Amino acid sequence: MPEVVFSVDQSRSMRDQEVPGHNRWHPDVPTVATVRPGDEFRVECREWTDAQIGNNDSANDVRDVDLKATHMLSGPIGVEGAEPGDLLVVDILDLGPVPQQVGDAPGQGWGYTGVFAKANGGGFLTDYFPDAYKAIWDFHGQVATSRHLPGVRFTGITHPGLFGTAPSAELLERWNRREQALIDTDPDRIPPLGLAPDPDQALAGKATGSEAESIGQEGARTVPARENGGNHDIKNFTRGSRVFYPVHVSGAKLSGGDLHFSQGDGEITFCGAIEMGGYIDFHVDLIKGGMEKYGVSTNPVFMPGNVEPRYSEFLSFIGISVDHDTDTNYYMDATVAYRRACLNAVEYLKKFGYTGEQAYLLLGAAPIEGRISGIVDIPNACCSLYLPTGIFDFDVRPTAEGPKTADRGQCAVTS
Repeated sequence: MPEVVFSVDQSRSMRDQEVPGHNRWHPDVPTVATVRPGDEFRVECREWTDAQIGNNDSANDVRDVDLKATHMLSGPIGVEGAEPGDLLVVDILDLGPVPQQVGDAPGQGWGYTGVFAKANGGGFLTDYFPDAYKAIWDFHGQVATSRHLPGVRFTGITHPGLFGTAPSAELLERWNRREQALIDTDPDRIPPLGLAPDPDQALAGKATGSEAESIGQEGARTVPARENGGNHDIKNFTRGSRVFYPVHVSGAKLSGGDLHFSQGDGEITFCGAIEMGGYIDFHVDLIKGGMEKYGVSTNPVFMPGNVEPRYSEFLSFIGISVDHDTDTNYYMDATVAYRRACLNAVEYLKKFGYTGEQAYLLLGAAPIEGRISGIVDIPNACCSLYLPTGIFDFDVRPTAEGPKTADRGQCAVTS
């Protein structure tokens, strides 16, 4: 096993660890360990909400999540010799749930998928599903099943939702300025257009005193992906993947977490993956001056791993950039098109006995594939959603006999 450079006791909050993590991006979060190019090492991770979600049949915990406390990031890990302008080469060697543990924290033999309430985070289909819902998943090796979604069993593509390097002070200031400008266009929107820095529930790692206060006041929230990497939520970012991260500060300061047992493209419920704590093993290297050499001026470049389940048959749902509820046409809007593909899949699955909420949870958690299929034929962009038929224990394909409806139970709901 590689050396553990960041350890987590899953029975304790990230705030109470021997070495606490952090939940804001800031260049002054202190490095907790240093590795060299060529090293292999392990990082242990806490579930992204710091285990605010329980293994139960109520979605009240999803409804009431304190998003200001998220994400719980392990690190920062310094890389010897890394300087601004370099590319940090990160290979994912292995990752998974908490090894050999069963317990109350997500990752200890189980995980969850949540639909976040519109008033607290929302999701891709939040106008159609404004309340909070949840599905608990049990892990059986590489396979996940859920008492809240009977009839479904699939192999997950395990991956981290979030890893990245620290921003420079100048880059952090740019983030905060442009995101505040966006928020200011509609400051009362629910859910909000963005999340400005907020010291409430900020965790600054090993920083103390005025340094910790500055990190809380200035640090960027971790919800979106940015130039440093961050919360990409790419399902194929798994074993065998290689990521080339831009380096913005000395030592690079690699941090992350938000591990997922599985996820569909888009993570459409916002908490759409199967969330868990666990471990991830890395190998790192450097390409000196790599940002200029390869024209990587903004976002990371990554090579997906070749580890994924073998699903050979899919049922594909198509959406175009038309809001069919209001019969409004949008010009080449891929977001509207993918939303409609998701809604079409939800309506289809309801014919087999699932509730709309169950179908929505399934599309967030299962390894569906989302694609931009056509983005040149004015005025309608076309997106598609590929649903593996092999994840169901019944025939989900259209037939002349019609869908086989059954009692599929219910997901966890709010009281």
